[in-house]
Amino acid sequence: MTVRRLLAVPVLAALLAGCGIRTTEVPTDFGGAPSRVPCSLSEADLSTQAAQGGVPVQVFLLCGSSLVTVDRTVRVPDGTADARRRVHVAQGLLDQLARTPSGSERNAGYATYVRGGMSVSGPGPKDPEDTLRLSTAPEQLTSYALAQIVCTFSDSTAAEGDGSVVLGGPGGEPPRRYECGDDVRSRPGTARPPSTTVTDG
Repeated sequence: MTVRRLLAVPVLAALLAGCGIRTTEVPTDFGGAPSRVPCSLSEADLSTQAAQGGVPVQVFLLCGSSLVTVDRTVRVPDGTADARRRVHVAQGLLDQLARTPSGSERNAGYATYVRGGMSVSGPGPKDPEDTLRLSTAPEQLTSYALAQIVCTFSDSTAAEGDGSVVLGGPGGEPPRRYECGDDVRSRPGTARPPSTTVTDG
């Protein structure tokens, strides 16, 4: 009996020690980890951009997995007619999208998928007057680049202000009206801007 009692002591101690909180292998989900990408620029960076002169505009850059606006400027020659002004603004926006983000923008997490060397022109003979034709066909652009261009153009004076923009390529194919919705802004890599063919010139 004495031997049994002595053997029972360590067993009891082990059982009592096991009454605490045990580790678990079951995964828990408390939401995503806090993002390390601020997606915001300092006041000094914003002041530098404002001092560049020209017409204030906003362009959509990629930050994290979504599109975020960044303030830029576009130069438009004085006395430019309204019809040409739209094209000048569109070309300026395109150039700003293709520009390599500054060091501070890269540090903040901004990136662009729009390549340099792309140009934009006005409508063809049978196009609606608000058409903008790119030197690269929209369907040949990556989902990210197309989303950046569509959202930037549709949110500017280069479009009609209804949240859409009419784009075409260098060929004679009918232009299409593209829209920039919330899903495109939040998932530009998987949600291509919805579009419909425009046939009335």
